[in-house]
Amino acid sequence: MNKPLRVAVVGAGRMGQHHARIYGELDECELVAVVDKDLDRAGEVASKHGGQAVQRMSDVTGELDAVTVAVPTVYHAEVAIPLMERGVAVLIEKPLAPDTTSASQLLKASRKYNRVLQVGHSERFNPVVQAMLRMEVTPRFIETHRISPFTFRSADIGVVFDMMIHDIDIVLHLTKQRDYTIDAVGVSVLGEWEDVANARVHFADGVVVNMTASRLALKTERKIRVFAPMGYLSMDYQKKSGVAIKLADNLDLVRMARERDFEDLSQMQNLDFGSMVKIEPLVIDDVEPLKAEIGSFLSSVRTNSTAAVSAEEGYAAVEMAERITQSVKEQNWGRQLEHVSDS
Repeated sequence: MNKPLRVAVVGAGRMGQHHARIYGELDECELVAVVDKDLDRAGEVASKHGGQAVQRMSDVTGELDAVTVAVPTVYHAEVAIPLMERGVAVLIEKPLAPDTTSASQLLKASRKYNRVLQVGHSERFNPVVQAMLRMEVTPRFIETHRISPFTFRSADIGVVFDMMIHDIDIVLHLTKQRDYTIDAVGVSVLGEWEDVANARVHFADGVVVNMTASRLALKTERKIRVFAPMGYLSMDYQKKSGVAIKLADNLDLVRMARERDFEDLSQMQNLDFGSMVKIEPLVIDDVEPLKAEIGSFLSSVRTNSTAAVSAEEGYAAVEMAERITQSVKEQNWGRQLEHVSDS
């Protein structure tokens, strides 16, 4: 049996606690340290899940194989680059960085020191997404909605980097494209950063994506719809459910219309649509996305293989998020409102 990997968690906040919990549950690793400038908070997490509670990485005794970095995004490069320089593999909570400059530094460091650097886009490991990927769809239009009440946890960033970033990563993974233009709008209500945003992305190959994110909603909703030549997919991340309506499974309906010489589908209005259209529920595995993400990370560390969500992909998500937020800023709605109020 392989020797357990020695791991640590830097940052004992909400996400850091979950990483520590899962590391503590897995036999393939040993949680040796929880690092946080708030030693009491680190101690509380370590007492539940194992490891030594310390305030600085320099206080961690012994060698480390892998570390989760779950500190505020602005400190990701500051914490992760020295770890990679020491030969430690790193899992960085999403997003990779607050901007492309820092993201580029992290990407270059992972290449320079030849260390595994995985980005914590846990939604990629959502069983709904995995079910969709197994269908190998070629999307032509994608629509996403990610809305929730404000949690007050990410007041230092806008809704694009806070919430839409999940959908950006999935869209880029599905389309496998990097050449695109963006039209985006957004509104800041609670502070300096945008709280609601919509982005329409046109990829060079003709794929169109429409993404909406809001942290001002009174309910939580996380959905994606995919239009493809093979049919239509509708998935709910939160409920872990989804359906597919495939062209191949509904050719009988098309054939019926032709055989009856219907000039248009309105002539079929007396037929029961629900009983005629074949809808296929997606097979969803009941897996905790974060646990699947960490398991994948540890496997990459042990085999020194490319991470499931690589630094390159993390950089691409940050780049699109940055371009969306820049497009939102260029609206100048704030100045327009000031002009109206002064008139």
